[in-house]
Order: sequence, then structure tokens, then C-alpha cells
Amino acid sequence: MLTTGIILVLASLGLAQGLFLSFYLFTLKTGDKKSNIFLALFLLGLTLRIGRSVLNYYIPLQNWQSNIGISGVLVAAPSLWFYGITLIEKNKIFTFKKYLHFIPFAIFIFFIPFVPRGGNFESFWNYGIVVFILLFYLILSWSYLHKNRSLVSKRVLHWYRNILIGATLIWLHYVGNMLDFTMYYIRGPIFYTFLIYAFTYLFLNLHKFNLQKYGSSNLDKNSSRVLFQQIKELFEVEQVFLDDAITLNSISEKLNVKSREISQAINENKQQNFYEFVNHYRIERAETLLKDSTYKNEKIATIAYDSGFGNVTSFNVAFKKKTGLTPSSYRKK
Repeated sequence: MLTTGIILVLASLGLAQGLFLSFYLFTLKTGDKKSNIFLALFLLGLTLRIGRSVLNYYIPLQNWQSNIGISGVLVAAPSLWFYGITLIEKNKIFTFKKYLHFIPFAIFIFFIPFVPRGGNFESFWNYGIVVFILLFYLILSWSYLHKNRSLVSKRVLHWYRNILIGATLIWLHYVGNMLDFTMYYIRGPIFYTFLIYAFTYLFLNLHKFNLQKYGSSNLDKNSSRVLFQQIKELFEVEQVFLDDAITLNSISEKLNVKSREISQAINENKQQNFYEFVNHYRIERAETLLKDSTYKNEKIATIAYDSGFGNVTSFNVAFKKKTGLTPSSYRKK
């Protein structure tokens, strides 16, 4: 009896934390709103699924009640993939077609009263489809992360990878449960409790970094966006990145603002540091030159210098980090 009570408390804590984080992300004003919403939907979907397991362990649920919990997976799965896209491609435009990925959830909700949950072949088949859908989006998410890992900082890469690891472990548990490999049905919710608290710890650390970094700054969000547009204009119109001696101080002098505010504006609006931001423009120019027929006989060193790099080594490292290819390989493709 005592063990049962402890399990109930642990599982309930995890569910409460999951609901709290979902609500917090839905209402969060800072950061990328679309990214926050997809993360909130992912957590809410998982919380619904785990909540169904907890309730069903202690209170026999009717079919429709049980199916509401299972439908959470159909929200969480595409949201996990979309969250990765918004993390890595911040300016990605989501067309109507993308949201069609939520159609399985809508269909499932509509047919909730008719979906069997009696332990027979039909219910096993329906449960299997839901588990397969989660696997499908896990594969999409892992594949997307692998293909685009060079586009983000290590901090963001590790953050999303850890979320995928957690989601994969939950999927493995429920596959085991479906095939009767797991010893305890309630073990999933207990694992989720520890997972959600680990996730909360990582989430707070991620935001603590951003809050502490500019905690004493007087630059608000609107001012930050305006300043960032001015910085972009310098880079895109005046092409200041072509100067291999460019520094944070030289840009701050041009705009007559503090160098710290330049750094903050870039970090908050582009999630890059100053030199990552500079190299982004330099690599874009290098890619253009490598495709330019008038440069086809030029040495790689010439491309590097004409793109704003001070030496070939830095150019090669930065180029491969962004594209996954050396400049020579990129030219040949």
C-alpha cells in the first residue's frame, strides 16, 4: 500500500510539472513564439498520454477516456519534429501543408467513441498505429537533426538531441508494454516523472544563461529588434563583413551604441555570437563565389580573402562547419 502511494505521488508530480511547463511555454513572451508553442504541444501531448496510464492504473477508464490519452501522442509526435525545425531554421515559414500532419489527431479525436480498447486484435492494431506514428516522427526528427547539425550552436544541438533521446526512451517503453516485454505498466509514468524533471532542469539552465548574460542591460526586446535591423543593413548593404579586421567595437562605433548591446541584439534575434554572425555572411558570399563561373579558376585562398576571411585555415574550418563540405568539395559538387 505504501509503495502504491509513493508511485502515485511520483507519477502525479511528473504530470503536474508537465502541465505547468506546457502552460508556461504557451504564455511565454520571450524567444520564438512558434518554437515555444510546438514544445508546449509536445509536452502536453506526452502528459496526456502518461496521465492516461496513471489514471488507468488506479481507476478503470472507459474506452473514450482512455483514447483521449492515447490521442496525445498524435499531437506530441509532429510537434516534436516541428520544434526541431523552428529551433534550427528560425525563419522557416510553415505552410498550410505542414499543419496537415495534425490530421491523424483530428481523425482520432472524431472517432474516439468508436476506437476499441478491449485488449482484442482491433485494439492492439489501433494502439500499434499510434506507436508507429510516433516512431515515424522520431525518425524524421533524428534525421533532420543529423542533416542540419552544422547550422546550430552546440548548446542548441545538445538541447534538442536530449529531448529526442527522452522521447525515444518513452517510445521504447510503450513498445515493450504493447508486446508485454515490460514488467510494470506504471513504470512508464515513473520514468516520465524523472524525465520531465531532468528536462525542467536543462530548460531552466538554458534560459538562465540568456537571462544572466544580459540581466543588467537596458536594451528591451523592441529596441533589440530595431538595433538588429540596423546591424543587418550594415552587413547586407554596406557588406562590412568583407573587412577582415572587423570587430564588435568597429560596428558599435559605426552605429554609436555599446558593443555589449550589439552582441545582445545579435544573440537575441539570431541566436549567434558576433563572430558566428559575421561568418554566416562570409560563408554565404563564399558559396556564391564558388558557384560563379568567373571564379572557377581562382584559388581557394582568393575565395577566402574575397569573402572577408583573413586566412585560409579559418575559412576552411568555418566553411566546413556550416556546409559539411570543404570549399574544394563544394566547388566540385
